[in-house]
This record gives sequence, structure tokens and C-alpha cells, in this order.
Amino acid sequence: MIDLHCHSTFSDGSLTPEQLADEAVKIGLKALALTDHDTVAGLPRFLAAAEGRSFRAVPGVEISVDCAFGVMHMLGYWMDTAHPELVRQMEWIRNGRHMRNTTMLEKLNALGFAMTWDEVQAVAGEDVVGRPHFAQVMLAKGYAKDKNEVFDKWLGDGKPGYADRPRLTAEAAVALIRQAGGVAVLAHPFTLRISRDDMLALWRQLAAAGLAGVECYYSEHSADLTKDYLAMAREVDLVPTGGSDFHGEVSPGIRLGVGFGGLNVPDECLAQLEARRG
Repeated sequence: MIDLHCHSTFSDGSLTPEQLADEAVKIGLKALALTDHDTVAGLPRFLAAAEGRSFRAVPGVEISVDCAFGVMHMLGYWMDTAHPELVRQMEWIRNGRHMRNTTMLEKLNALGFAMTWDEVQAVAGEDVVGRPHFAQVMLAKGYAKDKNEVFDKWLGDGKPGYADRPRLTAEAAVALIRQAGGVAVLAHPFTLRISRDDMLALWRQLAAAGLAGVECYYSEHSADLTKDYLAMAREVDLVPTGGSDFHGEVSPGIRLGVGFGGLNVPDECLAQLEARRG
């Protein structure tokens, strides 16, 4: 059993990199990838915590990108985190996130929500601040009954408290990941909500740009969707990968390795993906 998609306290997860390593050992994972949103800052601690343990630690990242159909996420594995261009682009992404967060805080304050940057940062913890952290502060202050209400009314795309931010294109993200010595995988493509024909066309376009794989096994995929994605991946010659997208307390019900209970990412996916390196 392997899991190539999870998050730590360095983005919007509730477990530290060390706790994730402990959990991987506890549940018997053979491999675990840490893929925090738009940051690689947690990887040194994760790799150190995994050293000499019973599972293989895979360094990764999840980058938000733009495509013709909207916003999607690109996973990158085995990148050289000291690569100059990767460092430069991650700093650009980080600065864009900070500008967006400042704007969202101003909007929420103007809407009558009394909250400060220090409160949001305290909830976020280690590194990247995102909308879930704003939501946590709002819930703690009693402004809403649950996270869904926060996003439906104020923080969802286009809502009064929302602010957009600059993103790389999907092709640019693939190129960046490859330039840094990694392999690129399209994460949970179903979130685009597009037709099968459009999905296939997108996969072909990204495969031509150097995309190595696509997340076919995922916590929220039905058996039928998984089967269809596997067939599409074969057609486009992309490696089928998968992961739980575990966040801990942020996403109750999704467990590391098994998602909602039925997830089973085949061990051979990792070897197939690694064969696409270089």
C-alpha cells in the first residue's frame, strides 16, 4: 500500500511531517509522498523523520495552476528543491499567496468579521496560509456553523471575501518540475468538471508538454471513474498514480493510505512513475 498525496502543517494539514512519518509506519505504508500546497519547506523534516524507517519517503509538492478549463493542481515528485529556477518560482508563488491573503483579510474585515493576520497565522502554523485557515478562525469566533458555510457564503470562488492570485500555467508548472529534475502528475482531474472528450484532449496536451502521470486512484473517485481514468491514462500513455489527499482533522473521514476506506493505490505505480524520471 502506498500513498502519493498528503499534506502537513506546512500547508493545510493538521499533522507535522514527523507525525505523518509515524502514521505511515503505524499503518504499514510502503511509500508516502508529502505534497504540501505551493511549498517544499516541510520536506527536509519529512525525509529526516523517514530515514531508517519501514517506508520510502517521496519528496513532493502540489502546485495550483491555470488551464483553459480553470484552476487545477499539479503534483511534482523528486525535484531538486535547491534548483535556482524552482526556488525563484516558489518565491513568486509565495508572494502571490501573501498578497491574496492580505486582500482577503481586508475584505473580511470590511464585511464585519473581526480577525487579525496574527490569528490566521497562528492557525496556519508552519508555512503556507490559505483559505482553510481563514475559515478556521471564523469558526472559532462563531461566525459560521461549519467550513462549508464559510466557503458557500464568503470564501468560495467569487464570494465576497474571496481574492484570486497569480498562478503558473499547467504547461509552465510541468516544465518547472522537469527542469528541477522531477516528474509531473495531474492531481484529482475530476475537480475540473469537464467532459470526457475535453479531459482526454487536456491530458494529451499536457503529455506532449512532458506530463508523466495522472492521479487515477483517489479518495473521492468512484470505482467506475477510477476504471475510466485508468483506460484514459493507457490511451495517452500516462502513468496511473494515486493518493488519499490526507489533511488530517481538516478533512475528517479521509485516512492516510485508504481515503474513505476503499482506496488502494497499487505499489507498482511508484516504480512506473520513477521510471519516467530524467
